[in-house]
Amino acid sequence: MAVVSASDADILCVDLVRIFKVSSGSGPGVEVQALQGLNLRVDPGELVAVVGASGSGKSTLLSILSSLDQPTAGVAHVAGHDLLTMKEKERVEFRRRSVGFVWQQTSRNLLPYLSASENVAAALSITRDVRGSAARRTRVAELLELLEVGHCADRRPAEMSGGEQQRVAIAVGIANRPRVLLADEPTGELDDTTSAHVLEAMRSVNRELGVTTLIVTHDPSVSEHVARTVQIRDGRTSTEVLRSTRTDEHGAEQHVAEEYAVVDRVGRLQLPDEFVTALDLRERVRLALEPDHVGVWPGRRAEAPEADAPATTEPAPTEESS
Repeated sequence: MAVVSASDADILCVDLVRIFKVSSGSGPGVEVQALQGLNLRVDPGELVAVVGASGSGKSTLLSILSSLDQPTAGVAHVAGHDLLTMKEKERVEFRRRSVGFVWQQTSRNLLPYLSASENVAAALSITRDVRGSAARRTRVAELLELLEVGHCADRRPAEMSGGEQQRVAIAVGIANRPRVLLADEPTGELDDTTSAHVLEAMRSVNRELGVTTLIVTHDPSVSEHVARTVQIRDGRTSTEVLRSTRTDEHGAEQHVAEEYAVVDRVGRLQLPDEFVTALDLRERVRLALEPDHVGVWPGRRAEAPEADAPATTEPAPTEESS
């Protein structure tokens, strides 16, 4: 059963690998490595967005975290469950009680022949944690009001807007008080304004209920609504952006976004694309270790690093060096 205590991360991936074998006609097939030693930690109560382009590995990651797929190697723990060793009975309990889901497609979130209230009540009936019809009605009403869709209580999905459908879907996802909420492209079919409303609803749920929330998306604008954004590239976490609010010496609030490169256990990191493009970095780079930072120069140049000082980059310090 569970091997991760409640005091540990709600989501923990260490050196996660997923290899698929793709058929190539009459040949032996080709192996595709979707995840290449990915590391990710999400602590209890965090709201995190995982962003990546198509083919970066983010969909494979979500499939593993939701127990719909299994990794080839590595460590994957979610809500106290070891996803590599779970038996089928524990896997069913995991999906019913430990995690909630919000998918991009309404058809995966809501039953079309039930109203909003009935969809939430159906989720409650699976685990029977809330006993008695009056208590269930109260719980359903509370959730719909929290998501600001109380007016949709008697409406079926076809009678709601896209944003209303997704907010009802969030209510369904958290009905059984899961420890972790996983959202796959929850704003993928919505316009910008509606997307912002849905993301703010997820922030409200995270803030009010403390449910750990992971949003997987290709849309970089989602990062504006979360304190931490993890970028996936080539099957590994590459960079993180941490957002915070600080007060300056005049008492004015400032919104700060700091970008960090992720260093894995063997010292590998991926420089952001804009850094590589700005300095035209190719094949290899020259490094200089300074007391408080690492300098990076284009490797094809012959001059000493001091002569290239204007072209240096000083990556934001990692937590270890700050």
